Amino acid sequence: MTMSEFPFTLSDDQWRQRLTPEQYQVMRQHGTERPGSCALLHEKRTGVFACAGCEQDLFPSKLKFESGTGWPSFNDPIPGSVETHTDRSHGMVRTEAHCSQCGSHLGHVFPDGPPPTGLRYCINGVALTFKPE
Repeated sequence: MTMSEFPFTLSDDQWRQRLTPEQYQVMRQHGTERPGSCALLHEKRTGVFACAGCEQDLFPSKLKFESGTGWPSFNDPIPGSVETHTDRSHGMVRTEAHCSQCGSHLGHVFPDGPPPTGLRYCINGVALTFKPE
C-alpha cells in the first residue's frame, strides 16, 4: 500500500508542520526513539493510546504491560487500527506496525509477549498520544 492509499493523507510539508522533529523522524522516516525517553512509557491511567499523527485510537491502556525494553508495549491493538508488514531493514527480518489510518510507523511486533496473544507490540512513545478515560 502506498502512503496515498491511507484514509488520512498529508503532504510531506504538512506532516513536518503537524509533528515534532522527533515524531517526524520516527513516524514518517521509520526511526526509533531512544529507549526510556518517553513519558508515556510510565503512563498507568485508564484510557486509550492514539496515533500522534491522525489521532486514531490504537491501544487500550488495559493491554499495556511492562516489557523492560524501554518502549511502551501492548498485547494487542484495537481491531483494525494497526496494520503490519515485513520489515527487512537493518539486516534483519521484523514485523513493522503502522497506523491503518495514516500509515505512520509505530514500532514493531515480536512473538515474546505475555498471554493471551503472546505478542509484544513494541511502540515508540512519540508515535502515541494518551486520552485518559
